Amino acid sequence: MLNVSLFEGKTREEAVEKALDYYNLDEEYLLIKELESEDDSVKIEVIDKADIKFFIKEYLSKLSELLNIDINTEIREVEGSYNVKLVSSNNSILIGKDGRTIAAIQTLLRKSLESQAHQPIKVNVDVANYKEKNLRRMTSEIKKIAYEVKKTHVDVELDPMNSYERREIHNMVDKIPNVTTESIGEGPARHIVIKYVEE
Repeated sequence: MLNVSLFEGKTREEAVEKALDYYNLDEEYLLIKELESEDDSVKIEVIDKADIKFFIKEYLSKLSELLNIDINTEIREVEGSYNVKLVSSNNSILIGKDGRTIAAIQTLLRKSLESQAHQPIKVNVDVANYKEKNLRRMTSEIKKIAYEVKKTHVDVELDPMNSYERREIHNMVDKIPNVTTESIGEGPARHIVIKYVEE
């Protein structure tokens, strides 16, 4: 259970100051969400970022029990995003076919956090660097496809991929002149098209 505290002040600064006094922490250690107010006061919801890490650890500990697999968890918070690395005695079960189990764990964890925190929290779950290695291999292949599109002027549709992979591909292809990317399709069928563009 995440502990969400409510603070109120005449200004945001005053409300934040009350939160900092209460938690005895600097603002960088807190997740602060300003609420809509019907009067002149400013209301904020505040969560200690350490509580978010604790919630993630507890959630994955329960998952470990349910799956009957020992899971070691490492959590790093970088610019408001929580990178969660899992290592277990049976990584292949946690990864699943084409990384689907990792994606499911990540989605469930995000939704649980969001329902507790009343706001979206970015969580990226990886098992034994599977996503990182897979992305490295994928970007290498897609770079070749992008240069082929540049040369032939023929657009190429890629296989469906998750939002994290699509974002990385968009960023990578952006650096190649005369080609651009566009995401099309809905849900699990959403995929990227690499297109030729004139300078």
